[in-house]
Amino acid sequence: METQASAKYILQSPRKVRRVLDLIRGKNAVEALTILRFTPLRAAKVVSKVLASAMANAEHNNQVDPRELVVAKTWADGGPMLKRFQPHAQGRAFPIKRRTSHITVVLSN
Repeated sequence: METQASAKYILQSPRKVRRVLDLIRGKNAVEALTILRFTPLRAAKVVSKVLASAMANAEHNNQVDPRELVVAKTWADGGPMLKRFQPHAQGRAFPIKRRTSHITVVLSN
């Protein structure tokens, strides 16, 4: 039985979020929460919220003990980019693309 949770439109690039997701993929869910708690990367806080939500979904919807869950799949897709411009010399404009992420965590028992 698989249970999932996702967070959308997170203001962090998918490349940086994937670094954190690679740390927890294949681990026990409780162990993954502990790893995320001590990971200094900014994306760890958001990923831990998504993981906790997936654990709560499994417990509430499927009556599964959270200690038996394993992080089966994780991925971060790119969301829409916020396009901004920064002024540069001689009247030029430099484009800035603020990337967003859609984070998904799938748990299985």
